[in-house]
Amino acid sequence: MLIAGGGIGGLAVALTLAQIGVPCRVLEAVQTLGPLGVGINLQPNSVRELFDLGFDETALDAIGVATREWALVGRNGNDIYAEPRGRLAGYRWPQYSVHRGRLQMMLLDAVHARLGPDTVLTGHRVTGYRQNADGVTALVERRDGSRAEIAGSLLIAADGLHSPVRAQMHPQQPPVHWGGAILWRGTTPGVPVRSGASFVGLGSARHRVVLYPITPPDPATGLATINWIAEITVDTAEGWTRGDWNRRVPVEDIVGHFAGWNYGWLDVPAMLRGAREIFEYPMIDRDPVPTWVDGRVALLGDAAHVMYPTGSNGATQAIVDARVLGACLVAHGLGPQALQAYDARLCAPVSALVLRNRGAGPFGLLNLVDERCGGLFDDIDAVIPPAERAAFMGAYKKAAGLAIEALNAAPATIAAGARVRVP
Repeated sequence: MLIAGGGIGGLAVALTLAQIGVPCRVLEAVQTLGPLGVGINLQPNSVRELFDLGFDETALDAIGVATREWALVGRNGNDIYAEPRGRLAGYRWPQYSVHRGRLQMMLLDAVHARLGPDTVLTGHRVTGYRQNADGVTALVERRDGSRAEIAGSLLIAADGLHSPVRAQMHPQQPPVHWGGAILWRGTTPGVPVRSGASFVGLGSARHRVVLYPITPPDPATGLATINWIAEITVDTAEGWTRGDWNRRVPVEDIVGHFAGWNYGWLDVPAMLRGAREIFEYPMIDRDPVPTWVDGRVALLGDAAHVMYPTGSNGATQAIVDARVLGACLVAHGLGPQALQAYDARLCAPVSALVLRNRGAGPFGLLNLVDERCGGLFDDIDAVIPPAERAAFMGAYKKAAGLAIEALNAAPATIAAGARVRVP
């Protein structure tokens, strides 16, 4: 099998294929893979899959922090909603906040160890595909400009937001969708707040900060690496006019948006000023497509369903995609039928999740606060009763595959020892 893309989704596919006995080759556009990126969250449903791939808490503790709490705080510093996370919430698996690049390197090291160092071909960008009677050919452009054609039984496109494979599969797809939110991201040394391992969303629906630690505190200083995202929403009438979609900006460009956001337990302007570098992004996604599959080719991860980060489940879903794909290969073999089964299980519900995240995902509680009291309150129970808050979060967890009882009771996605019969 061929995999386009050596990110989290593509490497999770490779490790899953190794587990079920399918040889593969990963084709990655970048010449040298390194630990790039910022903080992301791994929800319990993806940690479960990583455990089934042979990783454990020691491995995940080395790249991040087990999340203890998820909290929303209003603009005036008062709590809107808080709940325990991971095992503290009753899941059989923890939740983690990790550095994206360190997670990718952990997966890459495992691919090299389990499948061999030649499994990942870097400097090989898949630009398209051609279907054959009994397989598929990936059209590849090498880093030096030369071209190649590489044949395989199936092609899994985990090649991200700007996937050439998706563009060929859906040539009439609309352009990238931007809803008006601008994100600034950085990391700052700081003392973790609240539980010491809390994911905190602070502010309003259109003007907020999210922060969480991605390292434990240093024993000598007590300081952890705090990953933060600062966000505002602006008018989209003229589209994105700021040039690059991932550019370094000075703190003076953003700190004024959060002047006065000092609550004692958290000084937002000081946190922003403490970052060594700050990057600016538009919050973007793509409209869902009706299918992720074309014959012997399937989309996976961001290529299939890039989504707003409001639900903190982009990387989680890519890992789950890989595992569901593996289960379908076990059930149906190395052919189009397995890809159709994968598509039938995931495309519609995950497409609905993309649109739910576009509507603010679990941060939608901030919308309700804004609508009912303008974002300022003394007693949240008088604004949104506890039962309504719990119901809102419960509905999101169910849509995202995070309902505690259902996840805890579900059998392993891929049974221990399951293998694919390779012709």
